[in-house]
Amino acid sequence: MSALAAGWTDGSIGYPVLFGGVLLGSVVPVVPTGAVVGAGAAFAVTAHELNLVLVVLVATLGAWAGDLVTFAICRFGGPAAVRWVARGQHAERIEEVREQFRRHGWQIVVVGRLLPAGRIPVLLAAGALAYPWRRLLPASLLAAFLWAVAYAALGVVSGGIFDSPLIAVLLATVLVLLVGAVLNAVGSHRRRTPDPEPDPSTCGPA
Repeated sequence: MSALAAGWTDGSIGYPVLFGGVLLGSVVPVVPTGAVVGAGAAFAVTAHELNLVLVVLVATLGAWAGDLVTFAICRFGGPAAVRWVARGQHAERIEEVREQFRRHGWQIVVVGRLLPAGRIPVLLAAGALAYPWRRLLPASLLAAFLWAVAYAALGVVSGGIFDSPLIAVLLATVLVLLVGAVLNAVGSHRRRTPDPEPDPSTCGPA
């Protein structure tokens, strides 16, 4: 991450690095994209070599492009490509999201982008259901923008605590990863907890 911070000292390099990191991590989850955005925002408010608004916009475009590429793979890539995207995903989780997608559509696209581990099942469901591009494009753009703002805000918080760009970047990275871990744990707990069975004594007329 320190090497990434060093590259951000030049905006002509920093913005392409930010865009490429978010795009790559959105298609191939080997880069923690939220941490990249948070670190970029922290660097922007401490070193002043990057513009915070541009950081959010570039991150939005990178996330949006990554989601569209993933959706296109899910819709047109064939069974092998879909299995590649779905690796590590639970079949019951994907089916659950598919049912939610039928009822809520674009709202699920937005929520799936904001929740850890929610994006891939939503895009798999959208591809399987042949969700129309005219609806996906604005929904995924809104989702990418809200996502970028949320993670940039964590970077701004860390930049407001420390004046050192490197320390602010590291703190932003830790904050983003910590928030993601907590949300993942909460989501996993909710999925493992069965819905309570209704009490027959409370059903029907007394």
